[in-house]
Amino acid sequence: MMISSFFKCLGVLAITLMLLLIGPIFVVSSDEIDLSTPWGKANNDRSGLAPDPATSREAIVQVYGARTFSWRGAFAVHTWIAVKAENATSYTRLEVIGWRKRRGLPVTSATTGWPDRNWFGSRPELYYELHGPAAEKMIPEILAAAQKYPYPDEYEAWPGPNSNTFTAFVLRRVPEMTVDLPPTAIGKDYLDSSNHFVAMAPSNTGIQISFFGLIGAIASKAEGLEINLLGLGFGLDPDNLALRLPGIGKVGFIKDTIPLPEDTAAPES
Repeated sequence: MMISSFFKCLGVLAITLMLLLIGPIFVVSSDEIDLSTPWGKANNDRSGLAPDPATSREAIVQVYGARTFSWRGAFAVHTWIAVKAENATSYTRLEVIGWRKRRGLPVTSATTGWPDRNWFGSRPELYYELHGPAAEKMIPEILAAAQKYPYPDEYEAWPGPNSNTFTAFVLRRVPEMTVDLPPTAIGKDYLDSSNHFVAMAPSNTGIQISFFGLIGAIASKAEGLEINLLGLGFGLDPDNLALRLPGIGKVGFIKDTIPLPEDTAAPES
């Protein structure tokens, strides 16, 4: 009887994993990711999502994400945060980059320049943007949170800590940033030791439970209900009438709006 139950559970798990892999397989078959171009020749041109500091003198905060390089892009995105203080002539881009560890460097990176460049051939998406005094007030909090990231010398693409672990860590420490990271941001559910197994959702609009980024759940206004199984997130977002699907991301009927002050226009794409 026990053996029969074991094999039944094993069968259910196998079927569940097969269903979760449908999304990544679809992404590969749809040619959304480039599997042929070497990373050294991948397109890193600007996407036009970041306002020019020469003409936009106000403070700006942005959060981006783009498909990771090669086959990993079928499963996950790479995320980063960009800030520009009032009257600053350039942006500061905050992120974690795994290859830095292989060179004996901290994986945390703070660079200046355009933050909206393609990520090794993948066009970025803008998840969040804020302009003006509210952004200016937020920037010191973001920089301070980035400095406190507990894994500056560690990197694991799965289940974390990785680039999405860093972004989610910073977001949780700046409550005003209600950023809905997609289910493809694998690693966002990898909680640091100070939170143990329970923390605020990355959007700061609900709560999440996670066991080492391998299994858990989020219940919040921004993310809705998202289940994490072996790093693959799936669920339902009632607020935007959207499904959250592994590999694919968010699919819905209402397009998310990026929080902006009333007197600030959204950037041209």
